[in-house]
Amino acid sequence: MKALLALVISLLLVAAAASTGVRFRPDKWYVALDKPAWNPPNWLFPVAWSVLYVMMAVAAWRIFLAEPMIIKWLALIFYLIQLGLNAAWSYLFFGLKNIRLAFVDLSLLWIALVITVFLFMRIDALAGWLLMPYLLWVTFAGALNGRILQLNPKKAA
Repeated sequence: MKALLALVISLLLVAAAASTGVRFRPDKWYVALDKPAWNPPNWLFPVAWSVLYVMMAVAAWRIFLAEPMIIKWLALIFYLIQLGLNAAWSYLFFGLKNIRLAFVDLSLLWIALVITVFLFMRIDALAGWLLMPYLLWVTFAGALNGRILQLNPKKAA
């Protein structure tokens, strides 16, 4: 029962982070931005994020169920930090329309996520591997955000 409750809580946490992506979405401002040719189609983002959020929740759940140790709690703290940074990005980019601040947020997210992956790997290799597609996606998103920032210096905020 404890394991099931932990999984539900983990899923609810990622759903809360995902809710900012539902609340703050691409609009006319975003459509008008110059974007690189390698910008994915808009339909891909919610599909990718849905899969990634489930993988993130399962990874965190596995860490939560691991044997008690200090590194476990440190890993979960970094997981929550990166989850908060993840949630903030949609608000910063689409809500505030601040490409530069969103890029800073994404850079901090990437650093926190690298630390999280490292800590998860030390505790449960599968949990760490479950975060690897997310790390790759955040790396790609950072490159995309950075390129959009370069292409739209007057709209960077």
